[in-house]
Amino acid sequence: MRGPESRRFLLFLLFLFLLPFSAAWAQNRVTLGGTLRSAATGEVLIGASVSVAGTTTGVETNTNGVYTLPLDPGTYQIQFSYIGFQTLTREVVLTRNTRLNVELLEEASQLGEVVVESERNTFQERLSTPQMSMETLSSREAKLLPALFGEVDIIKTLQLKPGIQSGGEGSSGLFVRGGSSDQNLVLLDDALVYNPSHLFGFFSVFNPDAVRGVELYKGGFPAQFGGRLSSVLDVKLRDGNRKEHDVSGGIGLIASRLSVEGPIQKDKSSFLISGRRTYVDVFTRLINKSQESDPEWSPIPDYYFYDFNAKASFELGPNDRLFLSGYYGRDFFKFNDEDFNFNFNWGNKVGSARWAHQFSSRFFVNTTFSASNYEYAIKNELDIYSFSLTSNITDLTLKSDFEYISSEHHHLRFGAAVTDHRFTVGRLEANSQDGTVNIGAGNKYRGQEYGVYASDDWTFSPAFTLSYGLRLSGFYNDGKNFLGLEPRAAASYRFSETLTLKANYTRMFQYVHLISNSGASLPTDIWYPSSPGVKPQRSDQYTLGLTKLYKGKYLLSTEAYYKKMNRQLDLRDGAEIFGNNELEQEFVFGTGDSYGQEFYVEKKEGKTTGWIGYTLSWSNRTFPDINNGRTFPTRFDRRHDVSVVAIREVSKRVNATATFVYGTGNAYSLPVQRFIFQDVNGEDFTVIPVYPDRNSFRLAAYHRLDLGLVYKLRPKRGTSDLTFSVYNVYNRRNPYFVYFETIEDEETKQITGFVAKQVSLFPVIPSVTYNFKF
Repeated sequence: MRGPESRRFLLFLLFLFLLPFSAAWAQNRVTLGGTLRSAATGEVLIGASVSVAGTTTGVETNTNGVYTLPLDPGTYQIQFSYIGFQTLTREVVLTRNTRLNVELLEEASQLGEVVVESERNTFQERLSTPQMSMETLSSREAKLLPALFGEVDIIKTLQLKPGIQSGGEGSSGLFVRGGSSDQNLVLLDDALVYNPSHLFGFFSVFNPDAVRGVELYKGGFPAQFGGRLSSVLDVKLRDGNRKEHDVSGGIGLIASRLSVEGPIQKDKSSFLISGRRTYVDVFTRLINKSQESDPEWSPIPDYYFYDFNAKASFELGPNDRLFLSGYYGRDFFKFNDEDFNFNFNWGNKVGSARWAHQFSSRFFVNTTFSASNYEYAIKNELDIYSFSLTSNITDLTLKSDFEYISSEHHHLRFGAAVTDHRFTVGRLEANSQDGTVNIGAGNKYRGQEYGVYASDDWTFSPAFTLSYGLRLSGFYNDGKNFLGLEPRAAASYRFSETLTLKANYTRMFQYVHLISNSGASLPTDIWYPSSPGVKPQRSDQYTLGLTKLYKGKYLLSTEAYYKKMNRQLDLRDGAEIFGNNELEQEFVFGTGDSYGQEFYVEKKEGKTTGWIGYTLSWSNRTFPDINNGRTFPTRFDRRHDVSVVAIREVSKRVNATATFVYGTGNAYSLPVQRFIFQDVNGEDFTVIPVYPDRNSFRLAAYHRLDLGLVYKLRPKRGTSDLTFSVYNVYNRRNPYFVYFETIEDEETKQITGFVAKQVSLFPVIPSVTYNFKF
């Protein structure tokens, strides 16, 4: 939009944003507010429901566990509920602004109708809010499901939801609604995480013992989020127990975990320290040592990872809280012998400090300073020669998010953020001890990203709700300034107590880009900033959905989406990204689109719970310089994607779980012909493969059944359980990748053909994990 049209649009938005304030000034109401906490640990409950019993009037607690409910003076039955906790009802007489802090008991202390009511309230919230395309998950839910090697992984559990796909066998990467893995904004307590994976993508960096819960936005992004095109993964760490000290952890086949938490000052402050480490390297070293005398023995490389989470929270007064969070994690891959040393390590360092202040019962602010660093380093030594390749990105971010509740009809949010990015792109160094080799290459960049936003949730009536917002984002680098206007709009219309129609539109800009020369996300991929030669990516997503509550215990939903992506970035065929000082010369630019329909059925009531998800989707890219300009499917284009999750409470001590997944095979490229050129003497030859259109072949369909059993023990102190799981029960040999093996004539040793071979990773894998808390 330009000229008068743009000014009229901005004036209209200003008019809409002023309406909530005018509504507040015109009304003379009182406010019920306070904080919801767990009675056992004192931790705040985020997203808990506070409502007037028997009505549709209600709110959710914010990121500080605080709720604000404007009401007319009078007597009310107020209901407090949260998943996994007993629902509590209090009679409140309101004559003036009133603060009521509430602690909820966990469901374990009383099962039955109390929990059923809590789940029903959760479904009612899904029906009443205009927010759609969002998945929520708690650490408690993830720990019930069977997992690879018994290691609970929150991201792998999210892959069981519709519209969220993995990159392949065992991968913890996320490909959301046709977007690539770098188009996900991953936040850990508001600090950005650039590589959320361990073990080359097989496990995520999030320790389930330290995580409180996760929210994943597939679309309909709230205006406070920006910088990525496809999704927002918002991970929150636990605050720690404010009432007593706890020690918890687990011992598994390949890793162990340990967490310590407790009060610093009882009921005022708390801490949480959590760590884990794999120990496969301990056994591989013993095996290597036992085979030292065998000259034919090929040593097994070392691999291990570890990570630490820490958090402290302080109640500075009735209106102020301070939170300090940190994460540190590293992966190590080593191979050393007499002639050759190879060392590869990578990891994240993340920290944040958040100050939460409450100006009044209706006005709040969260101010956060965060730092994030991701880096990798490869170091080789061969005889007198040494080689190293490093890359890193470091961010410093300051942001403030304001929240103002003017009435039960308007919920206003606004704020601003600025980030300083520093990039070291593919720093290459090669040296020799005699000084004959001394090579260096690579570049450093610096850019500033910023954004301001405002949004309002407007409840016109119990049936119709509108959420609208605007974000202005920007990026500055190398004398070039980019600006992006990002409108957000969502609406819901409730036809009845059990049926809601929703729609939304979102525009997003992405200013940093992941450069990869493979189809999968690897630790060696490079982050690169927008520049005069590399414009920011942009996406526009439209979504229409219907949500139905059936018989009070089944939630049925379907969403159709279309996403258009501009300025998509890829590499030329044969591009070189390492040690290239002219990296932008290797880039090509194009467009993308993805569209599909998601279906979801969830049951949270009764002894058997779970969900079924199905996605029908298409994802394509078009680059003038790739595939002769013809549109081709992305590697993660998946026509059909099915997931079934069932959790059965067999008894008070036993829970049985099962998951089944099916997906169309990934698209990939294979040569259909090969030309062999030989020299005049017929000795030296060169094989040249001939490829058809990019990604014109498909791997075999992927499907797998996992089973799990959680058996609660009866220790004298605390709690403990044994978690049994069987990954890939019927031993399906799912494809990981395909390669070609040459066929030679036994007598002439001439190549007579090629045969495609499939590589599979994981057969049936049983595992057991011992978990404890005392």
